Amino acid sequence: MELEKLINDDIKQAMLNKDKSKLEALRAIKAALLLEKTGKDVTSGEIPDEVELKLLQKLVKQRRESAEVYKSQNRPDLAEVEIFQASIIEKYLPEQMSEEELKGIIQGIITKTGAQSIKDMGKVMGMASKELAGKADNKAVADIIKQILGA
Repeated sequence: MELEKLINDDIKQAMLNKDKSKLEALRAIKAALLLEKTGKDVTSGEIPDEVELKLLQKLVKQRRESAEVYKSQNRPDLAEVEIFQASIIEKYLPEQMSEEELKGIIQGIITKTGAQSIKDMGKVMGMASKELAGKADNKAVADIIKQILGA
């Protein structure tokens, strides 16, 4: 609920500053939150923190993928808008971990699970996803696991 209040305050501020591009990104977050709030997974009318995190990560991922498509279609003007929106949305996510920190945590998870080869990636990925939720991109986690397990 605190995220929703923060977004609403930032929307008001962006309106006062007449910052249309930032306002567009903030409204996208608000729309996604409203959709989630009316969804079947939310019974109390409040969105759990982990759901908010996943929602924000999804929005950032969508923007980055759209930017890549626009770049491949030779539309840098549209790609720039998507990248800007992704950067605005990322500000509401927790600080992302560095690659060295990730490697250390993933190495610990591999040791805990007893993973020996790439066949055990599912076990490691499951634990890593839970432990690193919101702190790291799953694609980066998967890449590091493959690197360590020798894919």
